[in-house]
Amino acid sequence: MSILQAIRIFLFYLLLGTSSLLWCTLSFFIAPFLPFSARYRFINVYWCRFALVLVRVFLNIKVKVSGAENIPKQPCVILSNHQSTWETFFLSAYFSPLSQVLKRELLYVPFFGWAMAMLRPIAIDRDNPKAALKQVASEGDKLLKDGVWVLIFPEGTRVPFGQIGKFSRGGTALAVNAGLPVLPIAHNAGKFWPKQGWNKRAGTIEVVIGAPMYAEGTGPRAIAELNDRAAAWNEQTQRDMGSLPAQAPNAAQGVA
Repeated sequence: MSILQAIRIFLFYLLLGTSSLLWCTLSFFIAPFLPFSARYRFINVYWCRFALVLVRVFLNIKVKVSGAENIPKQPCVILSNHQSTWETFFLSAYFSPLSQVLKRELLYVPFFGWAMAMLRPIAIDRDNPKAALKQVASEGDKLLKDGVWVLIFPEGTRVPFGQIGKFSRGGTALAVNAGLPVLPIAHNAGKFWPKQGWNKRAGTIEVVIGAPMYAEGTGPRAIAELNDRAAAWNEQTQRDMGSLPAQAPNAAQGVA
């Protein structure tokens, strides 16, 4: 990392942290008096857009979105791979209003957590996975019925660039039970914003929005099949954008 790059990254985090503190403090006094859709825009959309401007100006990281025409009019469950913090900024600003699953402890952080609590997040206890699944199902269903997008990272945690985690079925279960599709999204944010460390790389993040996927039936089998289909789409899309190594042809494919 060059000295100039280190200075740019330092300024980025300084402005990001300062703006977060100021905006969350301001939101704490203004947002409670706004209806939910306006509250979400005030707290999340405006600040996340500002954060993305900082990313572009100081880190020289841009974004290219393809497949925007696939976004349905009715909010549904968004399934995205998870590599960095960047996609939380981007998706929170791109889809409005949006709720996401997060650790319950984050809501206890002064001002930041208090502001997040006003956005109807699904705050789970990760030490109790069974209760967390039930909570995602019940609260997620209410949010979808209220016209709120629900963002699920089915890998459960950030996965380093070049790898893909196992997809859990919580998101597809929520969609199937609500009678709604899942909207698959794949990106390569970790290439420029790594999971670990402070260093960032200049470049253009690719975001691909796939066509909505519907379950073929109901029940556990339909949930599992839809989840496998969404995972396979994400993996293949990441391979197509060069985030994962290309698959070697199997013996049958190699026969002329």
